[in-house]
Amino acid sequence: MRTGVPPPTARPTGIRRYQSWLVSLAVVVLLAQMAFVMVTAAREESQTADEGVYVAAAVVYLRQHSLRYNPEHPPLAKLVMATGLAFADPRIDTRPEFTEFQAGTDVIYGHGNGAQRVLWYARLPMIVLTLLFGLVVFAFARDIAGWAGGLLALALYAFSPDVITFGSLAGVDAPAAGFLLTAAWLVWRARRRPWWYLPPAGIALGAALATKMNTLAAAPVVLLLAGVSVWSAQPDKRRTPRLLTAAGAAAGTGVLALATVWLTYLIVDPHLRWVSPPDLPVISGMTGRLVDWLPLPRPFRDGMRIQLGLEERTNGGFLLGEAYSGHRWYYLPAALLIKTPLGMLALWLAGATTMLTMRRLRPAALYVLLPTAVLLVAAMQGARDWGVRYALFVPVLLAVAAAAVTVVPRWPVRAVAALLVAFVAVSSARAFPYYLPYSNEAFGGPSKTYLRLGQSNVDWYQDLYRLGKHMRERYPGEPVWLVHRHSAVAGYYGITVRDPLKVPPSQVGGLLAVSATHVAYPSPAIRALIDRGVLIDQVGHSIMIYRLPPARPAS
Repeated sequence: MRTGVPPPTARPTGIRRYQSWLVSLAVVVLLAQMAFVMVTAAREESQTADEGVYVAAAVVYLRQHSLRYNPEHPPLAKLVMATGLAFADPRIDTRPEFTEFQAGTDVIYGHGNGAQRVLWYARLPMIVLTLLFGLVVFAFARDIAGWAGGLLALALYAFSPDVITFGSLAGVDAPAAGFLLTAAWLVWRARRRPWWYLPPAGIALGAALATKMNTLAAAPVVLLLAGVSVWSAQPDKRRTPRLLTAAGAAAGTGVLALATVWLTYLIVDPHLRWVSPPDLPVISGMTGRLVDWLPLPRPFRDGMRIQLGLEERTNGGFLLGEAYSGHRWYYLPAALLIKTPLGMLALWLAGATTMLTMRRLRPAALYVLLPTAVLLVAAMQGARDWGVRYALFVPVLLAVAAAAVTVVPRWPVRAVAALLVAFVAVSSARAFPYYLPYSNEAFGGPSKTYLRLGQSNVDWYQDLYRLGKHMRERYPGEPVWLVHRHSAVAGYYGITVRDPLKVPPSQVGGLLAVSATHVAYPSPAIRALIDRGVLIDQVGHSIMIYRLPPARPAS
């Protein structure tokens, strides 16, 4: 018996019709609450570390049709941002000596553009795209496990703190994960109607490649699954013609993916007037030759060289209270364990186990679990232990896997699954509106995340806007000593800033605000200041406010 996408059900009548309406209402409610919390976060958070670069690149795409900025990431996500920025009409200074980071600071904080206004117009299209991917999660899970599975998967997606966080920022991680999800769903559907679903699957795979380069690891898997789908769809053919048809379909899907990448670059610059940067890393050996052989635009291949060059650097990391130099292979699994709601972890495990052990669900495991495993193993090889955003595909794809538990024909299993979803919803809601520093209850919750993780897991410099508002409401007129990477632009938010590291320690007194990164692993000078003070307040769980004894006047 052929397995694959279940055949369409008959038109609902009676109770079925009411059930259909209730399911549709539940989908709307889940996505509406997700939209509300993402919009709230997008409105309140200041520029995170990478957003300035992406916004500057998107504006330059609009104004100059140039690929000059941010070549290490393909253009598609920034083109999506540009659809919102076109309405903001921000001005930007692109003088030749400006780096992409300087251009980002210029476009966000300069020329009277309005920082929060520019960020909002860049973030809004990403929010819309994230919500649309939620519909794909529901459809994929419904195909595998019915409407109950679809709602469970959508609930996990909609309440995922990591999906909410990165889906509401102007970044590349959420759209890359969403396009990969879409490609996996479409090749799954191709088991029944391959010639209908494989072309859009190729486009979705190309969109993922045109968003973030680490999705290349999934491309062979998706193409293999495309061939498997065609093989499954033609059980009556003889082996050799069947194999040739499957191989041809996989190849055609790959060609469409490559064409999508090329089209993305041509939309930015129809003439591809690309000049390789003078400091482009030299990648030798077989890796360099493979990059040269890729049938992709030159700026894409140069961007790969930049990414490979970054991987050769020795970076720092912070895990479970320990700062270290280099890379730890288990960093991403540990970070996921800390930052994923406990109920969600249980449902992922139960869903994956059910998929692998229940015979009729095993074909679906190939399309959900195999891409997840391959991408996670590839991401674990990376040298940058900077955050779970490098594995954002995990909560997206495993939400679909979790839907399998609803297929188990025992009511206690379904009751426990419903309770776990409710636990996830409560845990997520308790973090509102501070989703970026989320960690689950076993690790102390969002207020303790900075003691266990760093970088984009907790303190991505997102709370300067909130700090300015907080200072006006709680400490009006009182200046603050600030230790923060973006302290140079803190004045934009009305914060009267002084740098405590530029004066003798005895002259530092009163309020001291320190970003969580500097609290978790401080320099000796910052540690000495913190030890003198008393923690009196927090802003967004990423900025700590201390009260220091009065300063002694300078002699």
